[in-house]
Amino acid sequence: MGGWQPRVGRPLLPGPARVLAGWVTAGCAVLVAALGVLFAHQGTAGGFDRAIDAPVIGWLSGQPHLRLWLAFPGTLKPATVLVIAAAAGCILAGRLGGALLAAAAVPVATGLDEALLKPLVDRTYLGNLAYPSGHVTTVSALAATATVLLAIPPQQAGTRLPRVLLTAVAWAVTVVVAVAVMSLRWHYFTDTIAGAAVGVGTTAALGLLIDLPVVRRVLGRLCRARPGAVAGPDPSRLSSADSPPTERRSQS
Repeated sequence: MGGWQPRVGRPLLPGPARVLAGWVTAGCAVLVAALGVLFAHQGTAGGFDRAIDAPVIGWLSGQPHLRLWLAFPGTLKPATVLVIAAAAGCILAGRLGGALLAAAAVPVATGLDEALLKPLVDRTYLGNLAYPSGHVTTVSALAATATVLLAIPPQQAGTRLPRVLLTAVAWAVTVVVAVAVMSLRWHYFTDTIAGAAVGVGTTAALGLLIDLPVVRRVLGRLCRARPGAVAGPDPSRLSSADSPPTERRSQS
């Protein structure tokens, strides 16, 4: 640890990934807004939600403890542990931008749910505000963060399989949590869709924001201002041609 120095790291969304993230952000925003308008101030499920919710509720109706355990990854404690672990891992790997994304995605996404969307849409399920699902927002933000940090190239050579597996597990957990909150009668199916859109869209938007040149310059200055930091090239100004050899090889 004595020779470790903080670095901004490579962009989170290089090249085509940045364009895709822009479309994902816009699409998620449109989806959340459209469903919010459609279901505003409603307290009962429509035909579409009933058709999906009813089999899920019946399927797990005799498993109350299992349903709670399946919903557990979307609660505060496990989410906090995963956020801290992801942010710490990014810092140790010299990816300050990734650490910032890991630390911000879940709080910002769930904050949008609780402070803006739920009171604004005012959709209820058994008397409780339900749109969007906060549990699904949490796990989808974590899964989207894992996708940005682990699945978008360039990455270190030889790590493809564990990265793909971890990303797949994160999305599988998102589906499991969505099923659990429907079976517990906490949310309608469309609440879970909106929750996933909030989590994914927020993460994509934050990735775009963190990659802005002005933000990367500020992060670079913070790194260089660390006591005892060794001067070196500013990672925020590195082009793809300047990438370390291991990163260039992984793009092939």
